[in-house]
Amino acid sequence: MRIVISNSSGVPIYEQIKEQIKNVILSGDISEGELLPSIRQLAKDLKISVITTTRAYGDLEQEGFVANVQGKGCYVLPKNSEMVREQLLRDIEGSFTTAINSAKIAKISKNELQGIFEAMLKEENYE
Repeated sequence: MRIVISNSSGVPIYEQIKEQIKNVILSGDISEGELLPSIRQLAKDLKISVITTTRAYGDLEQEGFVANVQGKGCYVLPKNSEMVREQLLRDIEGSFTTAINSAKIAKISKNELQGIFEAMLKEENYE
């Protein structure tokens, strides 16, 4: 698993770690029951504080993506299809919000924005 941290993104480091691990889990690149790197090892590899990795893993556990087994490590939980759907819906809503805000700044009309969206759906063969 490869995690890339950006100090200039404006997103807290623990949040970057959490989102990247979540994406790897949702994409199926990490299987159910697979052991994540230990909190200490991940902190050492990323050259960050153990507190930061602890926060990321704690948030992942709270959101139902992993289980922390005392003395054994952090394991990927089975994907709950409803949980996955909700997470993806939140991601879609966030992307739409970003697109709408950008459209407002660029003074793109609602019809133009809908046209762009329809063209992209067509391009992706999304029916």
